[in-house]
Amino acid sequence: MLEFENERTELVEKIEEFIRRKQYAALRDLLCPIEAADIALLMEDLPEEDLPLLFRLLPKELAAEVFVELDSDEQELLIQGFSNTELKEVLDELYLDDAVDIVEEMPANVVKRILKHSDPEMRKSINEILKYPEDSAGSIMTTEFVDLKASMTVEDAFKRIRRTGPDKETINICYVIDDNRHLIGLVTIRTLLLAEEDAVIGDIMETSIVSVSTLDDQEYTARSLSKYSFLALPVVDTENRLVGIVTVDDAMDVLQEEVTEDIEKMAAILPSDKPYLKTGVWETFKARIPWLLLLMISATFTGQIISKFETALAAFTVLTAYIPMLMDTGGNSGSQASVTVIRGISLNEIEFRDLPRVLWKEARVALFCGAALSAANFLKLMLVDRMLFHNPLVTPTVALVVCGTLVFTIFAAKLVGCALPLLAKKIGFDPAVMASPFITTIVDAISLLIYFQFASIILHI
Repeated sequence: MLEFENERTELVEKIEEFIRRKQYAALRDLLCPIEAADIALLMEDLPEEDLPLLFRLLPKELAAEVFVELDSDEQELLIQGFSNTELKEVLDELYLDDAVDIVEEMPANVVKRILKHSDPEMRKSINEILKYPEDSAGSIMTTEFVDLKASMTVEDAFKRIRRTGPDKETINICYVIDDNRHLIGLVTIRTLLLAEEDAVIGDIMETSIVSVSTLDDQEYTARSLSKYSFLALPVVDTENRLVGIVTVDDAMDVLQEEVTEDIEKMAAILPSDKPYLKTGVWETFKARIPWLLLLMISATFTGQIISKFETALAAFTVLTAYIPMLMDTGGNSGSQASVTVIRGISLNEIEFRDLPRVLWKEARVALFCGAALSAANFLKLMLVDRMLFHNPLVTPTVALVVCGTLVFTIFAAKLVGCALPLLAKKIGFDPAVMASPFITTIVDAISLLIYFQFASIILHI
């Protein structure tokens, strides 16, 4: 991959040169050894008018693989330029789950054309999968798998695999079903290869099966694949009938989408399903402005707190200089705790019942962090602000107020930062929402309240 990235610019220049000189045979020879995903990246760097030509030069199977790897905009451009025969050839080479993904992202007129030129069996399967709720296991599964019967011999199984395997997404794992399509076992190709030809599938199959329901969340399904290190996971309906499988490549796509969505939420941005450079300015604005408005309005509470203590600030103007430091340190401390907990929640390492343990751990961490930072800050106030900058207003008492506030602010920020994501998860909200911007806004208000309470008690204002 690193080698390809280094050669990417050079390859694009060669492709453009071959197109300009109409050396199509040389261009085909250049592209064929390259992986489909890398060809898709090269096509992103080329003018749109060159895409149909490149696509038509590729062998049929490679062309279909490249088509799956392209962004939806490029896919739509190619479909619009395909003849009916070309479109049918591409659809015939696609796996069902890839075809469903494409249908979900295309506009209505393109979808009608896709369904019109797909064979009846694929059309029926696409429509069935589209009926499942979005983000469910059923919506990302494929129905292209090898099923066997328990009464078959290993020899019979190989005959069936050879007959049906070429059209299946994977043959590494075969699923054993009864006459009513209930999932009763599975057998791997390795097991079949090592078994005697007359061995019965029912005697060599694994009966301890991990499966998911069609209505299970797709992120849960993807994490199950990762947890058990499976290449595929069977999907069953409410009556335990095998209806499809989710493969590891689809799980990786789901996890990437979920991580991207969480990052956007943690940055106070409405999730988008488009790449950054493919998203227009207006769409980016709409994704960002709601949270910015909400956070701006919520920040008015901070202003109200400062206004309430105007008299105190007028009497001790030096206190004003340390407000940004206290707010920033508190916000950073809360963000550290919240991001760590959110990550733990997403990996199923932390649950709501772990809240007492999480609070106890973060409380101890907060005390250590607060003590270290307040000690360093006290030295800074005395040595730098008072002695080096000759600021007589920075007295030991003022330093005590600032450093005491720092300890309690960090303590409160850590507890708020670790508790809010777990509480959000408990009541059904996405924990990622309780990340940096939201936590910072809350901690800002808390830090000011603590600051002015300390000042009132110690400085008698």
